[in-house]
Amino acid sequence: MMKTIPLIIFALLTSSLWAQNEVSLNYYLPDDVAYNPAIPKPADIIGHEVGEWHITHDKLLYYMQALAKASDRIALEDRGETFEGRSLFLLTITSAENHTNLEQIRQDHLALTETGASSLNTSEMPIVVYQGFTIHGNEPSGTNAAVAFAYYLAAAEGPEIEELLGNMVILLDPCMNPDGFQRFANWVNVHKSQNLNPDNNEREYHEIWPGGRTNHYWFDMNRDWLPVQLPESKVRIETFHRWMPNIVTDHHEMGTNSTYFFQPGEPSRVHPLTPKINQELTAEIGTYHAKALDKIGSLYYSEENFDDYYYGKGSTFPDVNGGIGILFEQGSSRGHIQESENGLVTFPFTIRNQFTTALSTIEAGHNMRSKILDYQRKYYQDIKREADRSRLKGYVFGDAKDVNKTWHLAEILNRHKIRFHELKNDVTLAGKRFKKGAAYVVPLNQKNPRLIKAMFEKRTTFTDSIFYDVSAWTFPFAFNLDYSEISALISAGDEVTDFQPLVGSVSEKSAYAYLFEWHEYYTPKALNAITQKRLRAKVAKTPFTLNGKTYDYGTIMIPVQNQKLDADELYAFLQKVARESKIHIDAVASGLTKGIDLGSNDFDPIEKQKVAVLVGDGVRSYDAGEIWHLFDTRYDMKITKIDTRYFDQVDLSPYTDLIVPSGWGDSVLDKTGAEKVKEWVKSGGTVIGFRNVANWFKKNEFLKLEMKKDTLKAKNIRFDQRGDFRGAQVTGGAIFEAKLDRSHPIGYGYKNDRISLFRNTNIYLKPEKDSYNNPIQYTNSPLLSGYISEENAELIKNSVPFKSKRMGRGRVILFTDNTNFRGFWYGTNKLMMNAIFFGSMM
Repeated sequence: MMKTIPLIIFALLTSSLWAQNEVSLNYYLPDDVAYNPAIPKPADIIGHEVGEWHITHDKLLYYMQALAKASDRIALEDRGETFEGRSLFLLTITSAENHTNLEQIRQDHLALTETGASSLNTSEMPIVVYQGFTIHGNEPSGTNAAVAFAYYLAAAEGPEIEELLGNMVILLDPCMNPDGFQRFANWVNVHKSQNLNPDNNEREYHEIWPGGRTNHYWFDMNRDWLPVQLPESKVRIETFHRWMPNIVTDHHEMGTNSTYFFQPGEPSRVHPLTPKINQELTAEIGTYHAKALDKIGSLYYSEENFDDYYYGKGSTFPDVNGGIGILFEQGSSRGHIQESENGLVTFPFTIRNQFTTALSTIEAGHNMRSKILDYQRKYYQDIKREADRSRLKGYVFGDAKDVNKTWHLAEILNRHKIRFHELKNDVTLAGKRFKKGAAYVVPLNQKNPRLIKAMFEKRTTFTDSIFYDVSAWTFPFAFNLDYSEISALISAGDEVTDFQPLVGSVSEKSAYAYLFEWHEYYTPKALNAITQKRLRAKVAKTPFTLNGKTYDYGTIMIPVQNQKLDADELYAFLQKVARESKIHIDAVASGLTKGIDLGSNDFDPIEKQKVAVLVGDGVRSYDAGEIWHLFDTRYDMKITKIDTRYFDQVDLSPYTDLIVPSGWGDSVLDKTGAEKVKEWVKSGGTVIGFRNVANWFKKNEFLKLEMKKDTLKAKNIRFDQRGDFRGAQVTGGAIFEAKLDRSHPIGYGYKNDRISLFRNTNIYLKPEKDSYNNPIQYTNSPLLSGYISEENAELIKNSVPFKSKRMGRGRVILFTDNTNFRGFWYGTNKLMMNAIFFGSMM
């Protein structure tokens, strides 16, 4: 008898695994609904059942196109392309009758957010629901559920679905990250066995670096709703502001041993600008999810782990825009089937849970329609009254030396439909000088002053010390722009209604030399184009004055004589460089100046750079991707990605610079790799490390670093409080002020002697004894915005986030902070470029 029991168990398990290969669409769909046979089922178009394989993005598009062709409830819109050329399409789903009047429905809906909304009758107005799936590409149950969900919305028949679609417009975004999704689908599909294997050690569940979570440049796109730097985000935010949806859902996955999460999240971790009623409505919607998951027997939880703080996520961005954002997190199968502490997690099971909550979302939206529409109207009425009563009337921001950074912050405002004005005239506010033509005024007396506050405010006090993401993102600090609050709008000029790209130029043709200051954001792009052309260029180590203009540290000089181009060709080439880099280049006729003359030895030659970045296992893909994106898309600079797998076989001698991004742990390369880098540096190379590479530099004796350490010990902390105790010491993302020595090459291109730095590490370095070796040093009270524990606040005082050291003929350079955070920290991008172009001078 004992022998037969294992056989029975094995037979049951085998039967269960076989059943997963036989999954049917009926597994997901409500069984009490009739379906229109004229609507194609997924298997009719894509060749397999939902959940049998991981659908690829091309098949997803084919199926959605087929649905739109077959159903008068669905319209498909192609909104643009990803970096890899995949369609960022959207389905608009509503009743056939509504489709004939869709633009009027949209206009009436938008009117709820405008002045005069009190007279509108919401009882007859459709609710707008934006349902987004799989913004993280390796969280595929969302997109696969969207396939079944779209079929249901197109094919379901009966008075219930007709009434629901008559009172609702659904904006269905079935795949918010096509590139990452395709990458992951390919991985799991090529590793799928006929006999599905739930063993956690199976290769199918361990995708290779960088994984499918991120987009083409390895960005986490669920942090880009507010900065809007990526093409996927740009079309999504355009859709959001075009419709102002009432509910936005964001379907994710989490660890395999987890169950299912829906919001609300942690009650103490809600941003103060989010109204209390928002969370109450979220909780009421949550009762629909609970009821639906109870019906199918799925475990779930809410009000734990996840928060509603950072407005750059899909589940929080709607909260500051009068909508309700809802996060769903499904325990992931990370392939087709996996063992977990809750039993076998199958891919179809994860899809069914996502399908179920997609359905419960629209049920809640339908039943709560008037209440939610009324909330949206009241939100905008309340914040308008709030702004009218406030002494704060707006903000002014700019940089008299860098109109490009200023323009790019204005570009983000423009994407969020935030009005801004030209500066009427030059003005000094709070000790900061703002120049007409290089600054903008943002009034709060407009549609969404809370969104503006969320982007511009400084916040250093919090009700909780734990954050799921960053605690600060003050945009003028991110751009290192001067900015000030204003109590009157007397400095506001004309509203900017035709926001156009900037234009660069060359003042005239010269027979002697050309000059441009290093302040503008795109000067590295210009200098790279010049050096790649093998033209001679030099950098000024001292300020000087010529033709009545003072040129700062870091000014670039291109002599006309002894170049490979003649004077006419050089002028034409520099005109092209100026246009493409959006900078102004001055022609000069003499080398005689007030200060250093143009032939002075205080001008150092700039060499052509060839840069490599370390990628692969051990390296944080986010950090590496931010660097790749910066070089490739902003500065048009080639950068060679060298993988840690074959690093030992690479000849480093052709490269001038090697960037080592932050890693997972302290050893991005082993001892052999470290010695190889050291020998290359001694021969003249520059190695640039970020964040916890500090520990690798110290361990392998690249730098002698004295680190300030915390001695905090837990006292009177219960065992069940240990997580919060440790979490309170995490610096997850805050902004700090540092002093900047502008005469040091690392400080070239900055007009102020203070700089704002983003920090999400607890690496604190003691300063050097000689002050000139501390060109960047945190002030004695450095916190500008965000959370830091009391203990770490003491450690950061007067510490240094930058080190440079000569090693042989080369240089070792370290940044303890991320100068390229999430692609929108424009204000510190130049620090890394200074290390690239001027590292040999440090």
